[in-house]
Amino acid sequence: MTRRSTLGAEPGERGGIVGRVVRELEAILGPSAVRADPLSLRLYARDASMIQGTCSVVALPSNAVEVAACVTVARRHGLPVVPRGAGSGLAGGATPLGDAVVVATTRMRTIESVSVEDGVAWVEAGVLNLDLKEWLAPLGLTFAPDPASEACSTIGGNVATNAGGPRCLLRGVTRNHVRAVDIVLADGQIVRLGAEAADPDGYDLRALVVGSEGTLGIVTSACVALTPVATGVRVILAGFPSIEGAATGVSEIVATGVSASAIELMDRPVVQVIEAFAQAGYPLDAEAVVLIELDGPPGAVAEQSAIVEQVMTGHGAIGITVAEDADRRARLWKGRKSAQGAITRIAPDFYQYDCAVPRTRLVDAVIATRRIAAANGLTVVNVFHAGDGNLHPFIMFDRRQPGTLDRVLATAEGIAEACVRLGGVLSGEHGIGLEKRDLMRLMFSAEELELHRAVRMAFDPDGLSNPGKVLPELAAVAAPSERSTVDHAGSRS
Repeated sequence: MTRRSTLGAEPGERGGIVGRVVRELEAILGPSAVRADPLSLRLYARDASMIQGTCSVVALPSNAVEVAACVTVARRHGLPVVPRGAGSGLAGGATPLGDAVVVATTRMRTIESVSVEDGVAWVEAGVLNLDLKEWLAPLGLTFAPDPASEACSTIGGNVATNAGGPRCLLRGVTRNHVRAVDIVLADGQIVRLGAEAADPDGYDLRALVVGSEGTLGIVTSACVALTPVATGVRVILAGFPSIEGAATGVSEIVATGVSASAIELMDRPVVQVIEAFAQAGYPLDAEAVVLIELDGPPGAVAEQSAIVEQVMTGHGAIGITVAEDADRRARLWKGRKSAQGAITRIAPDFYQYDCAVPRTRLVDAVIATRRIAAANGLTVVNVFHAGDGNLHPFIMFDRRQPGTLDRVLATAEGIAEACVRLGGVLSGEHGIGLEKRDLMRLMFSAEELELHRAVRMAFDPDGLSNPGKVLPELAAVAAPSERSTVDHAGSRS
């Protein structure tokens, strides 16, 4: 039987239901783990995107059984459930809608087990990405996915959004490093999908869950594959007189078979502000800067480094720096990972977008991005994972100017449309969430979207698991122009 959501209930009825839900959750979790005060509801009503939502109660369970209990209570009263990690997502995937119950997994921070022999670890959803890496470091192992927000993003959030990062070029995104998940389904059942073995039998339901943004259930633990720490690492920095030379150089480096773990590209405007902010040693006279990391056996790294330097020189590199010692490498990476903080010094507000195109279309995408922003009277600077064509344009604006947000959103939508026309996709790593939900029709036909919907309904027939996200057909609230707000949050890539 399909239950009626309180989104359509009268105000007094909604208030009564919410009050009962709060009391039932307090009885299960304890009063300190349930929040319904105005400040908490405001804080949990958004993630790091620009979209402001609403919620009725926040639950902070400590284990999978308590998560299941929260889902059961919400379902019994017809309230939607929105899972949340650290709230660092950039696409509105953790932004609640209507009278949602937000289930935050930040108290679930146990590294349950590590098997060095099998190369896997079981970790709860609230474990921070960076904390896991630091715990594994003495064992000579790491969890390869490295979103720039790793110091605050959780493993559960990484799984929900299929997070990437600079180093996903060589080792892949989160989906490539998750063997199994424990998930609470919409009816409150706790099930395990996947297995510690690399190739379990049957349909790969684990792969469906990774990147599903909480629409299929709430991940409470994940079995992640571990990667040995490389014995040799070099970071190479090169300036180029044109962004075209930098982009074609990147494509040729990949074509040579060099297995770079990361290739980043930054245009001149952002290099100027990054260098002033971080003093990383970037060349200020370059139109574009490329940052490349190589890792592996020291001998192989040295050979590949020589190839990279030769290719970059052939494409007009005007300065090449090779960093082998850890301090120098960290300094160069600090510049790239300081982009967000640096940009706040030159713009009152910014909107960081996320699309991906084939490497050979990077220059076309940058030109289109600049053209679209200029047509809307805005400025854009570009930082992107050039190795896999993942663009992160920063659209700078001042929200105090009337009508500015409409121009910002028009610019973002234009960039997405341009990237799809160039053979790309809507998101390289941030996810779809609310931000790009209504643009899914650019990528998929009605028939394809119906297949997506059928999968979702198989997991969540009542439509209460993070409703309104990812699929436009399931949007139960307002259109983008009605739900967007001027509120701004910092962005991470």
